[in-house]
Amino acid sequence: MLRLNRHAASVLLICLPLLFWAQLTRASHLPEFTDLVKATSAAVVNISTTQKALAGLPELPEGMEMPEFPEGSPFGELFKYFFNQEGEPEYRDAQSLGSGFIISNDGYVLTNYHVVKDADEIIVRLSDRRELRGEVIGLDQRSDVALLKIDATDLPVVKIGKSSALEVGEWVLAIGSPFGFDHSATAGIVSAKGRSLPSENYVPFIQTDVAINPGNSGGPLFNQEGEVVGVNSQIYSRTGGYMGLSFAIPIEVAMDVADQLKTKGRVSRGWLGVLIQDVTLDLAESFGMQQPRGALVAKVLPDSPAQAAGMQVGDVIVGFDDRDVTNSANLPPIVGSSEVGVAIPVDIIRDGRKQRIDVKLGELPDDDKVASVARPQVEKANRLGITVTDLAAEQQSELELAGGVLVRQVVPGAASRAGIRQDDIILRVDNREVSDASQFNKLIAGLPAGKSVAFLVQRGGSPTFLAVKVPEAD
Repeated sequence: MLRLNRHAASVLLICLPLLFWAQLTRASHLPEFTDLVKATSAAVVNISTTQKALAGLPELPEGMEMPEFPEGSPFGELFKYFFNQEGEPEYRDAQSLGSGFIISNDGYVLTNYHVVKDADEIIVRLSDRRELRGEVIGLDQRSDVALLKIDATDLPVVKIGKSSALEVGEWVLAIGSPFGFDHSATAGIVSAKGRSLPSENYVPFIQTDVAINPGNSGGPLFNQEGEVVGVNSQIYSRTGGYMGLSFAIPIEVAMDVADQLKTKGRVSRGWLGVLIQDVTLDLAESFGMQQPRGALVAKVLPDSPAQAAGMQVGDVIVGFDDRDVTNSANLPPIVGSSEVGVAIPVDIIRDGRKQRIDVKLGELPDDDKVASVARPQVEKANRLGITVTDLAAEQQSELELAGGVLVRQVVPGAASRAGIRQDDIILRVDNREVSDASQFNKLIAGLPAGKSVAFLVQRGGSPTFLAVKVPEAD
């Protein structure tokens, strides 16, 4: 039997309560969601949709006709059955599931656009098991937000919070219907804020590690005070299931869209009229900046607010409406949420100096302007390893360009290492406009060896800056 001396026993008596208290303190830092779920889940709804889809019967290969069979032949009936050659097209009911939440006690429900798009019937199931038909008030594909209305009153509603107050590392909770399992609660932390996704340039997503699966879309993301701070929208997945990356629409964005859909039936967004890209380390050096930051203007669209305000290609936007623009992904959500027709201060860096201009924003158009490129004739090679040719007047007119040269051939060298490709159009070199092939080659010949120089290149209608390291002299 283990015996302790008097000194060891006294130490143990002192340490045990301290260890116990440490465990209690550690446990007290873990979040407790039971009261939150009880208080909020009644305002979360399940959304099921039905739409007509072609039954998917196979068709005869193109150019092949139905063979002729003797009357009453079983082969004729077989062909008609499998290839659906007679009668009206056959449809089946395709169903999908999602989530949503009630934002007003008279029946307005917020969910995702992709949950209800193309739906012929929408059924909203409440926490008390009532099933009500949902009416689409408005849809906004750009933000993936939809506003529905159900015929009911005195409904439980969520409390609206502020996603701007969220901190990375803060605990959040999602409630939804993954795979149709109603009112499933999952928790995690905020992984990042202001994420820009390729499919959604106008939404600064909240990234979390909350387990989100098919059926969670459109459901609320709560903070620890039980306030909705986001609308669960997307997951990153290679399998179709949860892989640790979930994205939610900030509630301020979703509510602004919902208000516009309710009052106007559509959503208007601010439009600046520029194509932008990130500033790399080499580009920052070429523009005389101490560090990479801001959104680099690669093209100013004609008849745009940016053109009217005097914005130029090569400007670096570092501030918009007194908000910092740290990279190109920051800018579209800020511009999109700004008021149309109002003059807004924009901070830019031009020729190494910071200045401010005022831009009166227009309304974001439905279609982006796209240009295409054609091929012309060859010029002589230069020290960067490329050959260029002049653009024909018709090409310049079609592409709305006043100059530029077309890259005809690229051989291993400084240009290829920088990413310049055949059929690129070079518009600027070292912040100087390119007028033709002769002037371009003179510019290249005069570049100092060993310096990184910014080239403005248009590729497939999209301009982009590339940093070319001028080779040392042989």
